[in-house]
Amino acid sequence: MTKKVRVRFAPSPTGPLHIGGVRTALFNYLFAKKHGGDFVLRIEDTDQNRFVEGAEQYITESLNWCRIPYDEGVEKDGGFGPYRQSERKHIYKQYADQLIEKGHAYYAFDSAESLDTHRKEHEAKGKTFIYNWHNRLKLNNSLALTAKEVKAKLDAGEPYVVRYKSPQNETLHLKDIVRGDIEIDTNILDDKVLYKSDGMPTYHLANIVDDHLMEITHVIRGEEWLPSLALHYLLYRSFEWEAPQFAHLPLILKPTGKGKLSKRDGAKFGFPVFPLEWDDTKSGELYKGFREEGYFEDALVNFLAFLGWNPGTEQELFSLEELVHAFDLERINKAGARFDIDKMKWYNQQYMQHKSDDELATIFQKQQSELAEIDVNYIALVVGLIKERASFVSDFWNLSHYFFIAPESYDEKASKKAFKEDTADILKQLVELIKPINDFTSANLQNDIKGWITSNEIGFGKVMQPLRLSLVGALQGPDVFEIMFMIGKQETIKRIQKVIEQL
Repeated sequence: MTKKVRVRFAPSPTGPLHIGGVRTALFNYLFAKKHGGDFVLRIEDTDQNRFVEGAEQYITESLNWCRIPYDEGVEKDGGFGPYRQSERKHIYKQYADQLIEKGHAYYAFDSAESLDTHRKEHEAKGKTFIYNWHNRLKLNNSLALTAKEVKAKLDAGEPYVVRYKSPQNETLHLKDIVRGDIEIDTNILDDKVLYKSDGMPTYHLANIVDDHLMEITHVIRGEEWLPSLALHYLLYRSFEWEAPQFAHLPLILKPTGKGKLSKRDGAKFGFPVFPLEWDDTKSGELYKGFREEGYFEDALVNFLAFLGWNPGTEQELFSLEELVHAFDLERINKAGARFDIDKMKWYNQQYMQHKSDDELATIFQKQQSELAEIDVNYIALVVGLIKERASFVSDFWNLSHYFFIAPESYDEKASKKAFKEDTADILKQLVELIKPINDFTSANLQNDIKGWITSNEIGFGKVMQPLRLSLVGALQGPDVFEIMFMIGKQETIKRIQKVIEQL
């Protein structure tokens, strides 16, 4: 019987969730849903010194906004809790003890000062100090001391850490779904600390124990964890547990393609690198969020899915359901994925065009105080006319303000182009033509005005340019007859008369 797929996303609450973390969560979510499995959120808060208030709530809010909520985790117990590592600390000591009993780990009593001295001595000789097989018998640990000496130190309450005893002269053959076969020489591994003197496990021990106890079948995580793969594999072997399958995702690179995208790059390049806005109380900095900058969550998810994965087809626009169906770990690239904000804007524009005018009108009305008292159905009609030229809802006002308020001024360059000596007379005649039109539809207006221009042999530009300028304040906007129809006869005449007076 095949095991039920269980994956986990295990961020540390040390600040806002970076966009790389959201991508990791997304790939875990897609894989779980594709295989009818569980997506677990575990909060890895063993490093209490770096804990940031509000970061955990930020993580869950981000996942919910992206519509990739976890199935199991904090406040969603699936029988494998607790899901905060700080609430599981009573669990880890027994596993550290188990490894010591089996001869796979040992007590190390070295002080920070003595290790620092060793480091400096090595540096002076141009060497790097590594705590492992070649020097551990010369250091202050339970491998070098007698059982009696070790017991005396433990009984006296001397501080210690538990280190993993890396094997010597062995070649590890590891498998990674993305990277393929990996070979590691164990002689280059250091004896990592598994259990700290403050009674807390390190990431390595807690991670392995939790993944085992939570029955995680696949570990899908960032490339930065690749150097830890050998140790994690060895820990599974030492415990005699079945290891999950590993997949290490490629880095998300800066827009230049050089180096990993960092949280500082958002300010540097002028775009968000966090899903939601984050107010850093320590530094006093306010970090931009994709949500607050006007990006749609489904556009962001589609964009992130393509950072390191491709479906093998020409299709670029995927709903979440389509992503679930198409997703495959085998199609993840090894190479880093460049973060292209222009592509993200393109996705946003595509998703906006697919949204209904009613939905966009509601968002627009909430954003723009001038629209508070205006009928949302009228706003929806305006949105339908201008949305193709926008990438964000925040672009709408600039493209459509003249549908709601008359222009206060007129573009100087456009005025010089549109207004000639006879323009005022032509516009006065146009007003007289418009006044008796009762069926004030764009089709009727177009028919009557174009017919009048043709029969009087006036150049089209001589009428249409100053007419547009009077309605809009500039030579821009959708079809002029649509604008007239939308603002109505009275307002149209009022605006033409105003431009005659002013110019």
